[in-house]
Amino acid sequence: MALRHHDLCFGCGRTNLFGLLSEVEAPEPGMAVGRCFLKQDHQGPDPASAHPGVVATALLEAMALAIGPDAEPDGVQIEFTGRAPVGTFLELEATVHEGTGRVTAQASHQAHKVASAGGSFTRGAQLHQADPR
Repeated sequence: MALRHHDLCFGCGRTNLFGLLSEVEAPEPGMAVGRCFLKQDHQGPDPASAHPGVVATALLEAMALAIGPDAEPDGVQIEFTGRAPVGTFLELEATVHEGTGRVTAQASHQAHKVASAGGSFTRGAQLHQADPR
């Protein structure tokens, strides 16, 4: 089953053309796997690689979708271990560690780890809706 917050979400929305357009599924409860395509618009200081903030966003998105659509991060630590080339897919995997309140995630490109993250999330948080004015 495909996981999404809403259509305009920067991470997983299908109608936000500037976003990551992440394709994430839950093969089992507490787990999210998927990918996003790193577009030229996502490049960082090195024009051949995605901005680290974009990679961090992809990890946060996978983690939030693994724990549930109503979760918000309390604190997350991210470690960058490689570069993510633009024009390629970034593979994502996130796991909820029940009983610990922790979620971990990994981003990789062609089986090489690009970044990993770990953190805690609050479930049941009230997601804010944009003011329609």
